[in-house]
Amino acid sequence: MASGTFKFFGKGFLKIMQQGTIDLESDTIYVMLTTVSYVPNQDTHEFRSDVTNEVSGTGYSTGGLEVTNKSLSYDSGTEQVRWISSTDNEWTGSTITGARVAVWYKSTGSAATDPLIGYAVFDGDVSTIDSTMKLDVDATYGIGAIDLT
Repeated sequence: MASGTFKFFGKGFLKIMQQGTIDLESDTIYVMLTTVSYVPNQDTHEFRSDVTNEVSGTGYSTGGLEVTNKSLSYDSGTEQVRWISSTDNEWTGSTITGARVAVWYKSTGSAATDPLIGYAVFDGDVSTIDSTMKLDVDATYGIGAIDLT
């Protein structure tokens, strides 16, 4: 299992909030995995073509996999907007070596135009050998949360 703290890419967040060109609930969203050699830049990385060192292996397809069952919610007790996926992302029967970063993006069909949304860096490399690589989606906070306080 892999987990890390979700962070938005700056330009992706603008596409959500200001430009309205990313809809976290209805757009086709993917999550891909990279090695530690990819270092996310929140300020300058804008499209999937900016992401390097994607993992490869049995049970993993280039570009990652689609995020399903997405929704947004607001928790008035914590004053957070949460991006939820009720389904964990899993690569079953996979053999993947050295996954360190998960990157979420809106799929347009081309790496040059797929806008980046956010990323999470794991505490260490995660590998599988003919087993399931699973990104845990926090039951309370979902994929990511925006604190409004």
